[in-house]
Amino acid sequence: MGSRRQARELALQLLYQHEMSKVPLDEMQENFEGWQSASRSVRDFADRLARGTLQHADEIDGHLEKQTSHWRLDRLAVVDRNILRLALYELLYHDEATPPAVVLDEAIEIAKKFGAEESARFVNGVLDGYLKRAAG
Repeated sequence: MGSRRQARELALQLLYQHEMSKVPLDEMQENFEGWQSASRSVRDFADRLARGTLQHADEIDGHLEKQTSHWRLDRLAVVDRNILRLALYELLYHDEATPPAVVLDEAIEIAKKFGAEESARFVNGVLDGYLKRAAG
């Protein structure tokens, strides 16, 4: 697994834990074995993704609400919601300008690993719809 994928997975795990427990990121990082065993560059990228996603959560959720008009965000699976938030953060705000196709593919692969059976298809549909709407 590449370091960027590992960082995205760590960021997702932090976002999930934060949403479920409201424990600050710094505290979670200190006590998370996966975090401690990751390389410095992976932790740095994961930290930027997680903190950026949280910093822009209201704007990101606004975009998600428009794209998932038939679903209230609080009804989405926590894993799916945070995969979508993380991907939208990277598409909208992250300064390294990862190509949208890469962000979409990474989100789908992470959904396959961490989500339910239909998560990858759902994440693909929401993000693909967002990209089409944003381009149009």
